[in-house]
Amino acid sequence: MTIVLGLPRSGVRWAILAMLFGSTVLNYLDRQALSILASTVQRDLGITDIGYAHVVQLFLAAYTLAYLLAGRITDRLGSRLALGLFVAWWSIANMLTGLVRNAAELGASRFALGLGEAGNYTVGPKLVAELFEPRERGLALGIYTAGAMVGATLAPPLIGGIALTFGWRAAFMATGAAGLVWLLGWMFVSRGLLKVVPGAERLESEPALWREILTDPTIWLLALSRAIADPVWYFYLFWFPKYLTDERSMALSAVAASAWLVYLAADLGSVGGGMISSRLVSRGTAPEKSRIMAMAMAAAIAPVGALAATHPALPTLYLIASTVAFAHLVFQINISTLIVDIYPQRRVATVFGVIAAGSGLGGLLSTQAVGMLVTSGNFDRAFTLMALLHPLAWIVAFFAFRLAGRRVTALENS
Repeated sequence: MTIVLGLPRSGVRWAILAMLFGSTVLNYLDRQALSILASTVQRDLGITDIGYAHVVQLFLAAYTLAYLLAGRITDRLGSRLALGLFVAWWSIANMLTGLVRNAAELGASRFALGLGEAGNYTVGPKLVAELFEPRERGLALGIYTAGAMVGATLAPPLIGGIALTFGWRAAFMATGAAGLVWLLGWMFVSRGLLKVVPGAERLESEPALWREILTDPTIWLLALSRAIADPVWYFYLFWFPKYLTDERSMALSAVAASAWLVYLAADLGSVGGGMISSRLVSRGTAPEKSRIMAMAMAAAIAPVGALAATHPALPTLYLIASTVAFAHLVFQINISTLIVDIYPQRRVATVFGVIAAGSGLGGLLSTQAVGMLVTSGNFDRAFTLMALLHPLAWIVAFFAFRLAGRRVTALENS
């Protein structure tokens, strides 16, 4: 449970949401830096495409493992301290990337980055659950998650510009240092956010908590849904810029000047996806039902990505990729809000971390598959594979939604 002191509650909660938006921007700037500079770093360090895939897998492995712990750390330490700890860790890890000399050191630095970055997405849902009503939660989640897309949108021109001017190492150092500056602002803005632990929480044992979470089939279904859907986003995040440079023969400067369009579309999907379900709630639709309806819309749109395999002209390719990015974020925002709707505040970060680990696992497995396809020159098959995933993920999420309807009361009273 969280109480807010000092400023009016409405002012504090929106200021905190703004800072969470900022940390999410930095999260994706730091994450995206390597994909923007992949070809340059590979040439400088002598890393093959499979080697690059292994580096990405190390990040995703750490990211997946960290989710299992980050949620519990968030619930135990409270949002203020936890988020400060996570941002400091990943910012330093990103700066260390600028010092690497070989593939092993690159993999180690990105592994460290993954250990810290997961925490941003366990703190976020907890803060939204604590500070916003159900009719506002979709929009609040959409706003802070849009920071990821802003980060991904800014990354090509910003990272590319720094690298072209000062070298690729400077790009990692600069974006990492920005996180330490953000940390000072967070400690000031969140100074009135205090964690209060009710007696009931103190009596809840860790084994009992984890036994209940790990035997909940709704959690497993939602984790599976994310494991199926999120590889689409990892593909467009880690491989699409590389596709543009390697397969479409675009220079780094051209990618830096244009790839941000895809992530801008994702921004629109993030905020728009939250607005869609929040509007449905305001009109009387049950919160959980509004989320699954918005996800259905996204799952119907995302398969347009298969058209990228037809080698369209670049403007059409960007339109296709932007449509997929928009649809994915509508899907992601609403499955995240569904989790916040279903589970109680005192454990929402822990539950969210377990479910989000499914995302990392899906990305880990899919990255190996994509790496093998790309090495064989089969980007077309990769685009086609990605186009199949959202409809399948929605079917799984729908079963979770139906099951949750029968379990939510028992969970809230536990």
